[in-house]
Amino acid sequence: MDFNKKFKKIAICAVCAMTVIPTYGQDLLARQAPVDRKMKAVDTLALQEIVAREEIETPAAQLYDDWNNKYAHKATKLPSHYRIDLRHFCMPTRSRVVTSNFGSRWGRQHKGLDIKVYIGDTIRAAFSGKVRIVKYDGNGYGKYIVIRHNNGLETIYGHLSKQIVEENQVVRAGDPIGLGGNTGRSTGSHLHFETRLCGVALNPALMFDFRNQDVTGDFYTFNEDTYTEESVEATALRGKIGNGGYTRDLIYGVLGSSENSSAISKQTNNPYGNEVRYHKVKSGETIVTIAHKRGVSVEQIIRLNHLGKNQSVRPGQILRYS
Repeated sequence: MDFNKKFKKIAICAVCAMTVIPTYGQDLLARQAPVDRKMKAVDTLALQEIVAREEIETPAAQLYDDWNNKYAHKATKLPSHYRIDLRHFCMPTRSRVVTSNFGSRWGRQHKGLDIKVYIGDTIRAAFSGKVRIVKYDGNGYGKYIVIRHNNGLETIYGHLSKQIVEENQVVRAGDPIGLGGNTGRSTGSHLHFETRLCGVALNPALMFDFRNQDVTGDFYTFNEDTYTEESVEATALRGKIGNGGYTRDLIYGVLGSSENSSAISKQTNNPYGNEVRYHKVKSGETIVTIAHKRGVSVEQIIRLNHLGKNQSVRPGQILRYS
């Protein structure tokens, strides 16, 4: 009898222990859950930082196998569909006039849009990215710049009078990269602007509406089956108007109204208000000599660049002077 009682007690204790252990395990899991969520959040932030660093080093690496400074464009296989993020953009110029469309021209293919600008007008990076090429092509682009962007596009800016960025330099949307010009194979001052995906030229009018100083939407999805038709339609909607006789007011859409200019800037997240101009400091130059050269006051340069009265400038520094 005593043995049976002891056995029953042992059995009851064992059953109780088996019911307590899962409950205790659940308590441990419950206490661990917030820790797991925190670690997941930390891992996510760490992953985002890694991705951001990779984008700075090699933008759009998922599309491009290499990074070289030899070719302005080298066509590789296009994806059949690709979604291009057009948010956080800046219009490369605040000119509203397209002087030549994308497509067939004079018996050959024109791979971009020609936008009327004057020599010395500020040209800006359309999106954030990294400068891949800064070169001169006397039989074509003249002084030109190629930037690879995080959204997969590469943009080309041709016929510049001056390049104010360097190869492998990281730029943000809206940063000044050059000045409008008439270099290379050009018949008048203008900006030749290209948008390429995997080295293949796409009609910029599919993405950029220069007339309204805006992009066409938050995203543009390239579809190889519908691209040709869409490109023709985009040119009809946003392409060249008229055959010359452009005035500065028509080109920049100011019409003598600072209110209109402000509205343009607000609408497009564009840093343009009145005409903005920059100077790249050369060795031996000072704020005084730059002011004299550009025909502005020393005080204006100091104010526009938030400089101290006795602050010196360094070669290569970009200063706004108007």
